[in-house]
This record gives sequence, structure tokens and C-alpha cells, in this order.
Amino acid sequence: MTRAPLSTTTEARKQAYLTFNNVGQVFNTQRGPFEALKEINLEVAQGEFICVIGHSGCGKSTLLNMVSGFLQPSSGSVTLNDVPIDRPGPDRMVVFQNYSLLPWKTVEQNVDLAVKAARPELDAAARAKTVEHHLEMVGLMEARQKRPAQISGGMRQRVAIARALAVRPEVLVLDEPFGALDAITKEELQEELLAIWREHKPTVLMITHDIDEALFLSDRIVMMTNGPSATIGEIMDVPFERPRRFETIQDDPRYGQLRNHALDFLYRRYAHDDD
Repeated sequence: MTRAPLSTTTEARKQAYLTFNNVGQVFNTQRGPFEALKEINLEVAQGEFICVIGHSGCGKSTLLNMVSGFLQPSSGSVTLNDVPIDRPGPDRMVVFQNYSLLPWKTVEQNVDLAVKAARPELDAAARAKTVEHHLEMVGLMEARQKRPAQISGGMRQRVAIARALAVRPEVLVLDEPFGALDAITKEELQEELLAIWREHKPTVLMITHDIDEALFLSDRIVMMTNGPSATIGEIMDVPFERPRRFETIQDDPRYGQLRNHALDFLYRRYAHDDD
């Protein structure tokens, strides 16, 4: 496995916290076995922000489902702090592109329900304070009594992010959370996500098709080869210091180099006929 020659590691890699050890995934289909992933080896440090990019069908969602505990690998292992992941748990929270909010609950109730389930040690007052704090961070205090149908798509995604982070997960799993949003709303939410991430520092594994988004958010970008039998083709370090502003990193000459390198990987070395 190679690294992009254009990037540099800004600090020594910390001890692995989330580990994929020679992971493979084979699905049984009507046409026979289908190998989705093979020989996935990846070590993620605690508090690291990882983005995974690749074409449709490269197994990105399969990787996230393994971390979430929704899927077990056919071979190899996925471990968190040296413990195999074999089921979903409150230490790993997922934010999907489609929000997954309870439509009959208010914004406040959607977040409170998750906190109550995941953090039973909190009394009502502490739970209310936690919910309020996270709603403030995503700018939703004025909408706290509204239901999902009464707010915009961007606001619904803010609720989903606040809900996920309010339970203080060890690992945050993001499955293209901003893919359906307009450019302005997406940029606002990216900055809010980083602000909350800096406060709690969960380990983040995020799928995105957006190279600019990956360069802005992540510490490293994992680039997948095409499926079937997809694997990690390359891992690119993102050298920009934190905290970041999108306009600032775009002015850095390394930004264009890294962006071009990722584009070359996706659209020349691993071009996809369907894209």
C-alpha cells in the first residue's frame, strides 16, 4: 500500500485505536459468491478524522457497516481498542444522508431520546443541558420545538449531527451526510461539524464523493480501488494545520497538488465506466 508522494505526515502516528486487519467481505448472491472487499488493512488513531473516497461499488458503505456493527467481515477482523466489533453500540454513532429522524418527535425530543438511551447516568436536568448545548452548537435552539417536516433538509441534518454527538460516542460514522445539501448549507455544516469534533474529538470515519470536502475535514484520505474485490489503493495524508478555514487551505499550494493527485487516482488510474 502506497502513500501520496505529495503529502507529509505532520506528527508521529498514534497507537492504533480502530483497526481493520486483513478484512474481506463476500456476499452470497443468486449468481454465486460476490467478493466486495479484500485485504483491507487500516489503522486509525483515537481522535483521528478519516475520509473514505472511491467510486460507487467500491465497498465504502460495507466498511462503515462493519465499524457500526451492522455487518461482520467474512474474513479478518475489525477491532475497537483491541476488542472485536460484533454488534451495534452507543460508543459508535451513525449519521446517514437521509437524516433518519423520528417524524412525530420535535427537534429537541429527537436528540433527547438518543441521549436518554445512551447515557442513562444523566439525570433529567443534566440531560436537558446536554441537549441544549448541542442544539446551540448547530444553531437550532429556535427550532427546538419543531418537527422534522417543519424544517429544511440542512436543519434536519443538523439535528442528526447534534443527536449523534450528544451521546459522546467514541467513534462517529458519517455516510455522505452532506451529499443531498446545497453548496452553501454544506459548507456551513462542515464548519459546524469540525467545531463539535474539536470539542469532543471522537474518532471519525466518513464517506464522501467530494475531494474538496475530504481535504477540508480529514487528517487522512483513504482512496479505494474499484469493486468487485475492492481494496485500499492509497492513503493520502492531509497536512493542513487545525483549526482550518476552507478559503485559507485553498490558497496553500499543496492544496492543488493534493487535489490533483486524488483526481488522478479516481479518474485516470481507477476510472469508472459509470461515472
